[in-house]
Amino acid sequence: MSISHSPARQPPAPRLDLDEAAAHARRAAVLASVESILGWDEQTMLPPAGGAHRADQVAAVASLAHSLRTDPAQGDRLERLAVAMEGGDWSADERATVLRLLRDYRKHVRLPARLVEETARACIEGQQAWVDARRRSDWKGFAPKLAHIVALKREQASCQSPDLDPYDSLLDDHEPGARASDVSALFDRLRPSLVPLVRACTGAPHAPLDDVLRGQFPRGAQEVFVRTVAERIGFDFNRGRLDSSEHPFCSTTGPHDCRITTRWDESYLPTALFGVLHEAGHGLYEQGLREQAFGLPGGEAASLGIHESQSRLWENLVGRSLPFWEWCLPLARTMFPAALSETSPESVQRSLLAVRPSLIRVEADEVTYNLHVMLRFDLERALVRGELAVADLPSAWDDRFEQDFGIRPANAAEGVLQDIHWSAGLIGYFPTYTLGNVYAAQMMAAIERDLPALPVELAAGRFGSLLGWLRERVHHHGRLIDPGRLVAAATGGPISERWLVESLWKRYGSAHGLAQRPPA
Repeated sequence: MSISHSPARQPPAPRLDLDEAAAHARRAAVLASVESILGWDEQTMLPPAGGAHRADQVAAVASLAHSLRTDPAQGDRLERLAVAMEGGDWSADERATVLRLLRDYRKHVRLPARLVEETARACIEGQQAWVDARRRSDWKGFAPKLAHIVALKREQASCQSPDLDPYDSLLDDHEPGARASDVSALFDRLRPSLVPLVRACTGAPHAPLDDVLRGQFPRGAQEVFVRTVAERIGFDFNRGRLDSSEHPFCSTTGPHDCRITTRWDESYLPTALFGVLHEAGHGLYEQGLREQAFGLPGGEAASLGIHESQSRLWENLVGRSLPFWEWCLPLARTMFPAALSETSPESVQRSLLAVRPSLIRVEADEVTYNLHVMLRFDLERALVRGELAVADLPSAWDDRFEQDFGIRPANAAEGVLQDIHWSAGLIGYFPTYTLGNVYAAQMMAAIERDLPALPVELAAGRFGSLLGWLRERVHHHGRLIDPGRLVAAATGGPISERWLVESLWKRYGSAHGLAQRPPA
């Protein structure tokens, strides 16, 4: 009797592993997109009484997504691929895809499912509590929610990156490779240039006033106006939508579903307009990512700092420029003839360069804005490290604000309760705003070099060349390239705060009649 032997099972071919790893990552991304839809709806449409059930929904979906992301079979595939890619004929994009997916897997697998679910629930409950607390300026009612979130984020940091400082672990989630020491050093270099500019502008005898765009701007007309602006700069409403929320945001749930929000002020047009320019900048990035790479690094943003560079570029470097208003003011006049009949592009643009220390970050001018970020960076870093108790946060905030800005918040809504980020568990996010400003200024300097006709094009309402530059140099790469390499490749030089300092001094110094930049 002969005995037949089945051939030994062979490991799958590397190419098959790559296809299966990509398909698995896409399935996890689809599930995570359901969580995004629930989050968007929670901030825009959800009835107040539905909050508790929404927290249960989000926690359940987060748990399922975590289970898929930490599937051991996916980890095995990625480990095999990482070894296989040490040799063989693999493209740079394929190598980058595998290494980033493997890095993600290793971070996710260190997180207990219980912690992921509890954090998701706490952050939804925290956001709901924040909305109510901010409206009533009720710090005491909100503080226990925040204390719970901070404790969960500390636990997350110790689990996912035990070899890093806890704050560095959370910062790395938003800006891969960034470290608090590097951010702190950047801020230390920026502050000596920003503080003299703030003082010089606020002390200028003929400083711009921000009253040109104050008046009566009915919300219905504003909605038409800002939607037209967003569409004109390139935001595709066949793949996106605009809604209202307490705090403006951009949420992407798939390659053809990008949702932006703003808030409205019928007496001050820039509130909604610049909210839309900012969020549409995020949206243009999302709509410029590779559709076929959804769920993979090639279809995801490089970092939040890069994301913020896109929003801040459109909001500030385009939206506050004279050529933009040479195009935009005639459009605005058709919507608001009574309020804008006596204005000129020059007067509007100059009013938008007014420097006035403000209590509220989202309403801050460009010059003082980064001081707002520095304050939040220092406070949240101290919170995570246990150097500052949640109970002491309001007084620490108010003291630091008075030190930096010379004014003191009158209540918690003007101070520690003004931002949604901590209530949503977004600790480590704030530094990316200033990183985004640094990246945006450096990109714009390169854009102006590469596109000398840009001012003429913007004045004519033609934004295609600018968007095309960003699509090619930034959007198309996704997160296949680290932020530092991406900025250097796009602009032709290493990341430097020089361009931001020069841009601020040139534009705001000129508007305030400053003869020259004093030495730092």
